[in-house]
Amino acid sequence: MKLASRLARIEPFYVMELAKAAAQAAAGPLCDPARGGRRMIRLHVGEPDFGASPAVRDAAARAAQGPTPYTDSLGLPALREAISRWYAQRFGLVIAPERIAITAGASAGLQLACLALFERGDEVLMPDPCYPCNRHFVAATDATPRLLPTGAAERFQLGAGQVREAWTPATRGVLLASPSNPTGTSIAPEVLADIAGFVRSQGGVTVVDEIYLPLSYEEHFGHSALALGDDIVSVNSFSKYFGMTGWRLGWLVLPPALVPAIERLAQNFYICPSTLAQLAALACFEPESIGEYERRRAVLKQRRDYIVPALDALGLSVPVPPDGAFYAWMDVSRHHPDSWTFAHELLQRAQIALTPGRDFGVADPQRWMRLSFASSMEDLEEAVARLREVLA
Repeated sequence: MKLASRLARIEPFYVMELAKAAAQAAAGPLCDPARGGRRMIRLHVGEPDFGASPAVRDAAARAAQGPTPYTDSLGLPALREAISRWYAQRFGLVIAPERIAITAGASAGLQLACLALFERGDEVLMPDPCYPCNRHFVAATDATPRLLPTGAAERFQLGAGQVREAWTPATRGVLLASPSNPTGTSIAPEVLADIAGFVRSQGGVTVVDEIYLPLSYEEHFGHSALALGDDIVSVNSFSKYFGMTGWRLGWLVLPPALVPAIERLAQNFYICPSTLAQLAALACFEPESIGEYERRRAVLKQRRDYIVPALDALGLSVPVPPDGAFYAWMDVSRHHPDSWTFAHELLQRAQIALTPGRDFGVADPQRWMRLSFASSMEDLEEAVARLREVLA
């Protein structure tokens, strides 16, 4: 069968390949208690272990008893209004509900935004490392994702000077993430303002993935790019802070002129997001739910404060402690020359699943590995003990 040539530009999602290997190992003798095995500790997938809040689950159960017809392609008006109020309460921002588009997950939102903004001949500047699917959304439009290497000195984020230097007549804009997957680091507000101002001066577009923004732990960070102007495209999600990963629900905040284009694409691609998920998500913004999410954020901060120094003590250096999300981006070169091979060895020797750097870029990926501390403290402490044993 002849396949579309664009598939050559879409690499496998290697964390999913690692997940397959972890599942196979977990089903084998090394994890069989009857044979002296021990359970697999899964620190590779970025999925909070909390799940949806009780209020959301209750709302879903009630909604399932009634009709769940198609909604407007941009989402339930009540949910768009609830998100608008949340921006006012959480960030002090006035965001008109009409600028908010509910999407079938942040992934669908990114796909819609890329299809509306980018095309063949365009290039989009992105940091290396970055979440792999983001660059593949750009590639799927036949535009070119141009990865710019970053390091610890830049917090693994693009700087305004780097964007200026890399800009060409073909550059259409930048696609950023703050906080970032895989590093958990954010762009300093003054740096983000400088980048957005330059991109605006060139007639380009600034797209910012903010799905981890509510999971910020440091006062200096945690500011939405939407404060920089109505021309910013922000991508957000119910998956991470709100714990609704499998519900596949997200949203975009759009420049007013972009809303009709996104609506037209959504109408054709999936008609509307899940009605049941939208009805349940209304409960995310109830006071008891917000209180629960904030308690969870405090728990994640405690996990971060444990795991980062623990990894450093093992020689798995985390050069920039994460200020948000739930990832530690660690340098494994002291112990192994290739993180991909190392990850598979740890599956077999320590029964720990971690994500090698291959997914996240081309700048020295074999040096890096991502650990998700979205799992329990019990799992993190056991993982550290096993790593200490193996690395010794």
